Amino acid sequence: MVEPLRLVHIVDDAAPLAEAHDLTLVVVLSGFLDAGRAAELAAHHLESLSDGPVVATFDVDALHDYRARRPPVSFVRDHYADYEAPRLVVRALRDTGGTPYLLLRGPEPDVRWEGFARAVREVVERFEVRRVVSLGAVPMAVPHTRPIAVTPHANRPELVTGRSPWQGELRVPSSAQALLELRLGEWGHDALGFVAHIPHYLAQLDYPQAALDLLEHVEIGGHLTFDLTRLRDAAASTAAEVERYLASNEEVSEVVAGLERQYDAFREAEESGESLLARDQPMPTGEEIGRQFEQFLAGLDDRGDRDDRDGQGH
Repeated sequence: MVEPLRLVHIVDDAAPLAEAHDLTLVVVLSGFLDAGRAAELAAHHLESLSDGPVVATFDVDALHDYRARRPPVSFVRDHYADYEAPRLVVRALRDTGGTPYLLLRGPEPDVRWEGFARAVREVVERFEVRRVVSLGAVPMAVPHTRPIAVTPHANRPELVTGRSPWQGELRVPSSAQALLELRLGEWGHDALGFVAHIPHYLAQLDYPQAALDLLEHVEIGGHLTFDLTRLRDAAASTAAEVERYLASNEEVSEVVAGLERQYDAFREAEESGESLLARDQPMPTGEEIGRQFEQFLAGLDDRGDRDDRDGQGH
């Protein structure tokens, strides 16, 4: 009888976790559910705070579609070099207070989601993980000048740490994270997560403010503490850059103002118990938003190119 393909290899020596009694596994899968690279930035920040060993590795070859997401490789005059192989690994890290936790980071599996969920279950049960916390971000028609909304979710109602901005039922495209949360619940393991709502016109840029908000929620849901100083500085810098651009572009500012009016109308209606459909509020059309923010993104890219050239000239 042929044994089924093992999708995860767990390191035998897991000494850094020997004293852990309330272990959290943070899951960050880049790709579909990561607008503004918010979750990826959050994971990068966590790794910058603590250097820990790899305690589990996943068989990326069995999970990754290389033609859909081709890894980068350098071509140096007459040869290839520096192939950046995708990796899906679990590291043992520590928070600011020294509490150990696990971080699962890498590209979202393109195939074999059920097998991936079973592989994560192996990790959870091998290390006696108490809770799994996933991070994600989606683009939304919201202005960057208002607080970032975060949707909390969990496979048990008691695990939900805040009020969801959604009412009723939504049918949305699934993700490996969503399936993982469902399956862990069926297997008797706690899983929760947070999805940040990113202004759609910033979804293609790095958006550290959302990463900051996600990690603040992880602190609550995962019983962890982090030094978020560098992320706060990065968020302030990005906000200042966006405001400088808006100040010099009246048309884009008008589109943002339209989003602000719609956002505020929604909030007022929600607080008063009325319909969430804003009344008599002028809203920019999809074509207007797309046209204006193509220019918006191009302006930021051009500015970045100029900064790079200036830096090289020094």
